[in-house]
This record gives sequence, C-alpha cells and structure tokens, in this order.
Amino acid sequence: MSGAVIRSAIAPSKNFLPPQELLDDLCSRFVLNVPKEDQQSFERILFLVEYAHWFYEDNSVEKNPSLKSLTLKEFTSLLFNNCDVLKPYVAHIDDIFKDFTSYKVRVPVTGAIILDETYERCLLVKGWKGTSWSFPRGKKNKDEEDHNCAVREVLEETGFDVSKFLNKDEYIEMIFGQQRVRLYIVAGVKDDTLFAPLTKKEISEIAWQVIGELPHANADVISRGSTGLKLYMVAPFLAALRSWISVHPPPVAPRPDRPAKGVAVWKARNSSGGSSTTDSQSSKTVADVYPSEARPSRSFRNFRFDTGPILQAVDAAFST
Repeated sequence: MSGAVIRSAIAPSKNFLPPQELLDDLCSRFVLNVPKEDQQSFERILFLVEYAHWFYEDNSVEKNPSLKSLTLKEFTSLLFNNCDVLKPYVAHIDDIFKDFTSYKVRVPVTGAIILDETYERCLLVKGWKGTSWSFPRGKKNKDEEDHNCAVREVLEETGFDVSKFLNKDEYIEMIFGQQRVRLYIVAGVKDDTLFAPLTKKEISEIAWQVIGELPHANADVISRGSTGLKLYMVAPFLAALRSWISVHPPPVAPRPDRPAKGVAVWKARNSSGGSSTTDSQSSKTVADVYPSEARPSRSFRNFRFDTGPILQAVDAAFST
C-alpha cells in the first residue's frame, strides 16, 4: 500500500439550534418593539414571527453556517417555547399556526405580467424552493393599493421598476379559493433588461418564456406543462393574456431569428441556501402584511395581545 495521505473534507454540521440570546433578540426586535396595533391578534403576531424567521434565515444562518435552517412552523414553535411573553400560549400553538396559514391564503395578491417588445415572451420567476414558476407577484400590505403592491413586489422579485410601464386599468384578475390575484399587464419591456431579485432566498431563477410554448390550464398543465415547467400559477392566466395580445399590436415586429425556447436571464448559484449571482440584495423589512378587509379566523378572533401583565409577572418571578 502506498504512503499516500487521504484527506476528507467534513462539511460543518448545521444541526445547532439558535442560542437563547439570539431568540431573545429576535423576540424583542420583531414582537415586542412594534406598535401596539401590531400586537392585537395572533394573525398579526405570526406575521411578525414570519419576519423574524426571514431575518434568522437570511442573516443569522448565513453568518453562522452551523445554525440549523428551520421551517416557519419549526421556528414559530421554537420562538414560542423560548420567549417569556409567548410561552403562555404554547399549548395553543397548533391552532394558532393553523389559523394563521388559513388567514394568509385570503390575503389579496398582486403582481405583473411583463411582456417583451414583441409580446412573444413573458417574464417568469421560480421560487427558491421547489420547481414552480409564476409571474412576479406577492401579498398586499395593509391599506396598500393594488398597483403599488404590484410595483413593490415586482421590484423585490426582479429588481425591475415597472411603475413607468404600468397602466392601472390593464390587468387580469382571478379568484383562487378565497384569494384574489390581480396581475397588471406590463408590456414593451426590452428583452436585454437586467433582472436580479432584491430579496434573499425568495427567487432562484428569472427567465423570458415563449408564450406560444406555454399551454392552457388543464389537469396535466397544473402539475407539469409540455415544456417541463410547473405552471399552476401561470396557466390559468394565459387565455386572457392571449386575448389581450390579440387586440394590442406590439411595438416591435416578431423576430423569427430568436430562440424558440425560454431564456434564463438570472439564476442563483445555489437555490437550496447558497449565495446568488448578484450582490444587489436586501432582506425584507417589517411591514403590515395583513389587509384591513381580512379577518382573524375561528378560535382566536377576539384575542388581544397585552405584554404588560406578562412582563410584570416575569419580573416578579425573577425578583423572588
């Protein structure tokens, strides 16, 4: 046997849960030090917990690779079990989280269908996890107007400001269950425009897709289209989009020399948690992401989150 030395690189373990001081900091920053109106229901509190989760994943885990990446439900349970002001409600955490997820699917969504100058291609984004594609879009903030939400969400997911292209009267709107989705048609964007998401770990790829290659909605397309793309949030809008294109002549004539398939314009290096190909990224900031027309559901409809008595009880316990 030769005297060759065999070395093996051992990747750092990612099994360490966040330490208590980090959880205390997240609880203080995102739950306690917010306006009183943001503490009036579990739905609002869970939105704050979600922001804390984003911050933990985007900043804490990136800076310390040994920390375990957590799902929102795992993170919520951990925060409730380790923050004194949330501990009294641990017994109800399954109901709280279930109510929150039910509430979220009722929040209206807006975004944009971005078309190139020939109206032959549309811009699609792929989520960080999974393989599903969609038009850039996202949930409305409290009291936010639809078109302003679309501008904000498209900017976050693509780095492109559609405000100068957007016509408030040109949109396609559909209802999915209890959720309204409105997509503004933003036409005439140059296909050499630079796109790159401004948020971390939300978008893994951005691509121009040929509209003619995207099939209409049906049972097969919802799961996987003929192009191999998962299009369940794209296909339902295509019939109305093609109708709009048929009565709106494009500013640039179709170009037969262009590739017949989709073209990726931005792609993250590692969508499972690595860094992306762009440095122009920023984390989401805390904001009201619950619309005024939405209502808390079922068991915690009348809940009021008052931290005063809880903190007093905690202080009394430590002083004895």
